[in-house]
Amino acid sequence: MTEIDAKIDALVPAWLYLPDIAEMLDIEVTKVRQLVKEGQLLAVRRGENRSLQVPAAFIDGDKIVKGLVGLLTVLRDDRFTDVEILEWLFTADDTLPGTPVQALSENRGTEVKRRAQALAI
Repeated sequence: MTEIDAKIDALVPAWLYLPDIAEMLDIEVTKVRQLVKEGQLLAVRRGENRSLQVPAAFIDGDKIVKGLVGLLTVLRDDRFTDVEILEWLFTADDTLPGTPVQALSENRGTEVKRRAQALAI
């Protein structure tokens, strides 16, 4: 396990494999791969077999968490790497309160997106 893997594992409490996401969203695995490729979902290679996995917090029942796709776009436009995006989303911020990903799931996406846009300035 690399230092980056250990850091991300410490921040992200639960992960999903692409086939699990496909089942939850009721779509084909190839469609999930396309969502990752298009940047609508963020997946990283983890574990012994280096399989693609997505933080479980990105999926809300049978859909992607509201506001996540746009937020990922903003952060990537700010030149954040996938690891930096995960660190930002899963690091607690007392002023939110909670983590940005928690705020998204609690329908406080506008504030999270505003903060992400402010990072670029």
